[in-house]
Amino acid sequence: MPTIVEVAAQAGVSTATVSRVLSQPERVSAQTRERVLEVVHSLGYTPSVIPRMLRTLRAAKILLTVPDISNPFFASVIRGAEEAARDAGYAVVLGDTGHDPQLEDQYAEMLARREVDGLIFLGHRLPGTLEPLLSRQGAAAPIVNGCEYSPELGVPSVHIDNAAAGEEAIEHLIGLGHCDIGVITGPAISPLTRDRLSGATRAAERHGLRDRLQVRGGDYSAPSASAQAADLLAQGVTAIFCFSDEMAIGAISAIRQAGLSCPEDVSVVGFDDLPLAGFFQPALTTIAQPKGRIGRHAVELLVDILRGSGSELRQITLPHELVVRESTSRVRR
Repeated sequence: MPTIVEVAAQAGVSTATVSRVLSQPERVSAQTRERVLEVVHSLGYTPSVIPRMLRTLRAAKILLTVPDISNPFFASVIRGAEEAARDAGYAVVLGDTGHDPQLEDQYAEMLARREVDGLIFLGHRLPGTLEPLLSRQGAAAPIVNGCEYSPELGVPSVHIDNAAAGEEAIEHLIGLGHCDIGVITGPAISPLTRDRLSGATRAAERHGLRDRLQVRGGDYSAPSASAQAADLLAQGVTAIFCFSDEMAIGAISAIRQAGLSCPEDVSVVGFDDLPLAGFFQPALTTIAQPKGRIGRHAVELLVDILRGSGSELRQITLPHELVVRESTSRVRR
């Protein structure tokens, strides 16, 4: 029975090239491919099934971890990821970490045990258990971040320009005549908070309003924003920029509880453009993120790595959009 060594010798190529012709023909030039296949047929060479199976062994699963699965923003990201994964022949394993570093590490161990082929994490922390893998493989490590871009992570990422988005939100409010603006951020540890606040501050400084920008910390939830908005209203703000639509809804609730109305007394801008944002009363002015595309592009980045074609550290910045609806209006003089 002929061997792969004999095929390679007669075709004038390496055994690795013969193997590629039989397993990944698209990676070999047409001329070389035809020459090798002619020798394979003439010698009657049949590759061993077991080694081929071992070389191509994969779980056909992608792990996607979410910091808070109850947050409706992630639903659209997950849907986009699942659609792209199915197209590429992978299933998605979903993990809700609840912002818990220990849970993040536990899920990440699935990659180390090869129970999944790659990991997409939507939080801001790289699981500590994956640091050795990232050190060894660099950009070839099957790890991708979505949403919370931070260059310090050293992994491919898909995100929007959060600083530019924060700047655009404040510019919109200033353009309506608002000078006393409140900002309700996410957790201080989050890169989203850092970038969005940086953009918001830059816009205020450009108009000489930095000292009139009042910043409060939230956690992306409606209850946290409701409490912070009540304090901002007591300080006399005429507009509030929230770092999530959920917080914007909480802020509008606080405005109503204070006997005021939105936008007649206080304008509100959200972030994310959740599916219900346009149906809320008043319909919410917000920064729209391409949520489904974030999930889809994250999977495509990961699949490129798994197929050996993602050798560079790629960062994809997708466009955002300020969607102006009914929750913002000109300031009362």
